[in-house]
Amino acid sequence: MTAESAQTLERGLRLLRLLADGKGGRTPTELSSELSLSRPVVYRLLTTLTSEGFARRDAEGRVHLGFGVLVLAQAVQPLLRAAAVPVLRRLAEQVGATAHLTVAEGDDGLAVAVVEPSWTHLHVAYREGARHPLAKGAAGRAILALRDGRTDYLVTEGQLQEGARGIAAPVAGLPWLEASVGVVTFGPLDEAAGPRVVEAAAELSAALG
Repeated sequence: MTAESAQTLERGLRLLRLLADGKGGRTPTELSSELSLSRPVVYRLLTTLTSEGFARRDAEGRVHLGFGVLVLAQAVQPLLRAAAVPVLRRLAEQVGATAHLTVAEGDDGLAVAVVEPSWTHLHVAYREGARHPLAKGAAGRAILALRDGRTDYLVTEGQLQEGARGIAAPVAGLPWLEASVGVVTFGPLDEAAGPRVVEAAAELSAALG
């Protein structure tokens, strides 16, 4: 790849990340300003991304992510699940609670991998594909905390299910992923549960980095 091609690719990826920040559509002028690129460069990038389905313009001319990114997202989820399951299995067995990986999708958190402990008689049934607002529950709030630069664990109780306790920590260090690792249970949690969740999140970050 030539230096010019690499620079064009890097600029295109920066543009996509900007569109993916959840703040809504932008005009080409706004994109030019935020990316510190000239408008002709931005228009060339948009032409390519639009033709490939990765960007789209609305009736007012604002630019949004295109639906082509859904194909990439669907391909990534199995890879995330494969990397996460061994980490979640160890966490679930250590803590004795259902462990899960949650990723941000817009204003919601989506559970992409869930592992239940094998040795407990009572645990929360939490299914892959479950969706909830980021502002509710430990998993979503950990993702929001990461946006503020926090990487410690959060604890919530009864926010998504009456009587359920949750602990979650963000998966830090991956600019392309907003996610958290957490556990949820109806019973009490050991004091070591929080640090173990943080360790699992760090382990997953290292595996994906």
